[in-house]
Parts: sequence; structure tokens; C-alpha cells
Amino acid sequence: MDVNKKILELRRIMKSNSVDALIIPSSDPHQSEYVADHWQERAWISGFTGSAGTVAITLDHAGLWTDSRYYLQGAMQLTGTEMVLHKMGNQFAAPFVDFLAEELPKDGTVAINGLMFSKSSVEAIKKTLSARNINLIHRMDLISEIWSDRPALSEGQAEIHETKYTGKSIDVKLNEIREAMTTSSADFHLITALDDVAWTFNLRGKDVEYNPVVIAYAVVGKDAAHIFIDGHKLSPKIISVFSNTGVKIHDYDKILGFLNQLPEKSSIIVDQNLCSITLYEAINAQIVHSESIPKRLKAIKNEVEQSCIRSVMKKDGAALAKAFYFLENLLKSGKEITEVDFAKKLAEFRSQHKHYQGESFGAIVGYKENGAIIHYHPEPKSCKTIFSEGILLVDSGGQYLDGTTDITRTFALSSATPEQKNHYTLILKGMISLSRAIFPEGTSGAQLDTFARQFLWAKGLNYGHGTGHGVGFYLNVHEPPQGFAPVHSERGKTVHLAGMLTSNEPGYYLEGSYGMRIENLIICQHSNMSGFLEFETVTLYPFDHALIDRSLLTKEETSWINDYHKKVYAGVSPYLKGELKAWFKDKCRRV
Repeated sequence: MDVNKKILELRRIMKSNSVDALIIPSSDPHQSEYVADHWQERAWISGFTGSAGTVAITLDHAGLWTDSRYYLQGAMQLTGTEMVLHKMGNQFAAPFVDFLAEELPKDGTVAINGLMFSKSSVEAIKKTLSARNINLIHRMDLISEIWSDRPALSEGQAEIHETKYTGKSIDVKLNEIREAMTTSSADFHLITALDDVAWTFNLRGKDVEYNPVVIAYAVVGKDAAHIFIDGHKLSPKIISVFSNTGVKIHDYDKILGFLNQLPEKSSIIVDQNLCSITLYEAINAQIVHSESIPKRLKAIKNEVEQSCIRSVMKKDGAALAKAFYFLENLLKSGKEITEVDFAKKLAEFRSQHKHYQGESFGAIVGYKENGAIIHYHPEPKSCKTIFSEGILLVDSGGQYLDGTTDITRTFALSSATPEQKNHYTLILKGMISLSRAIFPEGTSGAQLDTFARQFLWAKGLNYGHGTGHGVGFYLNVHEPPQGFAPVHSERGKTVHLAGMLTSNEPGYYLEGSYGMRIENLIICQHSNMSGFLEFETVTLYPFDHALIDRSLLTKEETSWINDYHKKVYAGVSPYLKGELKAWFKDKCRRV
């Protein structure tokens, strides 16, 4: 079925169930950002494949709501369908609910699949709809009635992530969680986010593309921990490790029954932003509303993890050097390559590292105007061919046993115009400013975000995405809670703490012409001044000299770039040889 036929069939089911509107989110039962194909309901019904967006379908309107990162992609992918693109002011708003409240009749009915919505999101939707006497039903799975060829869930094997990488054993992590539970006087803690489960049990898998997680829930008690997972995913080694650490194994679909049978007088910590309304209502115990404990713990990278991160950046930088050396020589010879094929080359060079496990996200290789599509992902049938002219934006990353990488570089493939140099250098100045920031403990991401935007703002320019996101350790490339964001959001509100790994990626996008972004990963560290923090830049790859307007740089900024390039060459060059090494040395020259 095409999109319009799917909408028509869905409306038939809605009418038979007396439903006036259906909301279809991007999430899964674990409130994930990246979801397994089995739960790609919003993408299936709309044809829009971006990672963020919500569909609302009424009996006479079908709409997709998404933020500025996906305006161009949404417009392209919805062409030819009756699905209307609604542009959100920012990614944290929910205007589709306001739309339904205005459009639906009083006493109307809105349906959702409660497994796909968090407790907090359902309460927010109810509040808006109830003001108009509109009912919300959260026990309807209408998509399953028409999605006959829905992909099955992955049956891939899980793996133990060894302590030599994680720095902490399962026992240690469970004890840390239990200590936090004691502070809240709780008997249990429900863990629903896939990366939280993976971190807690040092477990990794390939159930979700790009994210090395397994589909599972967990409940940590005072004396025993319980994991709910397809048992076929667990090897005898994992079963033995779990047995020795007091971890009891249950089938994935037994979670509802387990929660329903908890002692009434017991208490359980639940993160209502991560727990689905379906699971929440199944809980028989007294609920303690609190943030997921593993979410905060895993955000602080320990010394072993930090050491691994520094090491993996050298090898990741070497892979990038090989890829961009290949590209430059290819274009110089008069040949060409598509965006898709160069993305494959990036993965190919990374795969030469023995600890490489796959990409951390689909590489963004945006040539010329495609670079202005912030989360562009090249497709074989529609991607551009790269020639030796124009601007190329490359945002890519790898998953390694010893860390997760995410880096963006922008290149001029021919002589850059003064305007292009100006835009690039303003971005670079902002990135340097955030990299060099020294700030008091208690400083939030929203406060720090301004460091990166100030030079663009001074010229009346801006970009429509956050400046940075948390990054996992051989886990999700987008990891809450911290980040750099100018709006009222978790990333913006969260205070930065020593040990947090975050991306620093300002940009500028000229629709129809080019996009520019520069991204490094930075670790928050204690400053040598008491009560203050600073950042350590760990990503290792030089900036493009051809795009830097040196007249716009201060002496301090020039010195920072030169010191950074020196650090890059020292870290990466031991993994390079011959002409490639000489080429890389030139790329790391002083500005």
C-alpha cells in the first residue's frame, strides 16, 4: 500500500472503533529515539524517515509534525501524499495536540497505543484535550490491524561488554543503583530505556540499527535484579554471569505480569518520562516518581571509559584520514563518487579497526545544497554525485568496543568564496569558544549553548538545532540527559558534570546552497580552579584551511587551532604511513 491507501484503510478502522483521531509517535515501548524496524509505525504510515516527528490522523486530515532539522526532508518525502507537513518551532513542543483540540468536536475521541507513549506525555496530552472535553483512549493498537507485513523483532545474540572497557562490573553498577534506591526509600527500580538496561548489565547487542542494545526491560530489587528479555539471545556465558551476580532472567513479555504482582506495600522508582502508560498502569506497588538512576550514572564516564575514548579517537581519526585522502585523490584524478558510495567508504575504513562494531548512525554526506538538510541521509536513487567543486559536509561516527565516535567536518572541494569562508569561520570561532569555556559548577547546557552561537548571532545568523548532545560509551550516540540547547528542554536544563561526554557542533545552513557544521566530542573535566569546570577535546581531525578566514581569528583562537592541530597529528600520525602520513601532516599545519 502507498501512503494514501494506508491512511484510507486506517480511517476505515478508526470509524469502526468510533475514533476521531489517532496519534502515531516516533517512539517504541522503551521511548527510544532510534527504534527497531518492528516499531517504525510513524515512518510506515507517513513515508517520512527522519528520527523525530509525530503523525496525527483525523477523519479528514493527515499531518506530520516535525522540527526545523527535518523541514526539507519532510517536504520531499511527503510529496505526492495527502500527509501535510506541520512545522514545529522546536523539537520539544507538541503542537499536534493543540491542533486536535481545535479541530475535533467536543466529546470527540483520540486514540493512542499506550505502549508507545510515556506516562508523562499521556498526562500532557490529556490535559490539553480534556479542556475541550475530548476523550483520550490509550489501549488501541490500530496500526497492527493494517500493517500485515510488519518486520519481526531481531533474534540476534547479546554480548557481554567486558569490564576492561566499562571500568565497572555488573555487581558494582547494581550496588550503585541500590544505594540511590535507598536514598529514595525504594524497594525496586523499573528500568525501561534500552541503553539504561544495556549499561546496567554490561550487555550489548544489535537489536536496533546503530545502537548496540538488546530489547529488554529490567527491575532492580534490594536483593535480586530481574531482566526481561528473549532468552534465546543469551549465551551460556551470559546466563552464568547473570547467575553469579544475582540476576534473574524472565521472558520479555512477562514484564506486565511481574509489575502487577509486586507487593502492594512495596515501593518502586519509575521514570515517568521513560515508562509507557501501559507499564505504569500495570504496577501494583507504591510508585516513587524519580529520574532513571542508570541514566545519570552512565552519563559520567569513569576513568577507564575516558582512557578508552581517548584511544579510540586516534584510530577513528586515522580512518577519517584514509577516507578523505582517498576522496581528495579521486577528485583530483577527474573522477567522481556519489554521496552514498563515499558513506560506504567511511564505514569501510573504520571497519579496519579490530574493535569496530558498526556505524553509530547513518552517515550524513551532504554535497552542496544537500548539506543544508540538517539530518540528511543519502539514498542510492536520489543522492548527488560529488565533483571537485562546492562544499561537502560529512557527519559520521563509529561504534567500537572501546567507545562511540561522532564527528563532523566541512570541506571546500574548490576555491571557497568570501561568504563561505565567513560562515565557516564564524562557526569555528563559536566551536572554539565553547571548547575553551571555563565555567562554575552548576552551569546548565542552555547557558553554555550561547558560547557557540555568539559570533553567528552578532551577524544576524543562527542554526535550528542544539549545539550538542550527550554521547554514550559503546552505546547510543545520542545519550541524555546533558547537552547544549537554547530552549527549555532536558538538554538545556541539565547541569554539566565532570565526566560527561558531549558533542560540540555549531553550524550554519543556507537552504538551496550548502550546509556547514563542525563537530568535536568534549569531556567535561575539573578545572585547576576550585569550583570550576572546563572541557577536554577528544576528537582528533584537522579543520579545513581552505575555509578559514584568518583575519577573523583572534590570536587566542589561532593559537588554539595550532595547538589542536599539533595534538591531532601527534595522536593520529602513528597509525598512518608514507604519502598518506605526509598528506595528513600538511592538513595539520599551522594556520
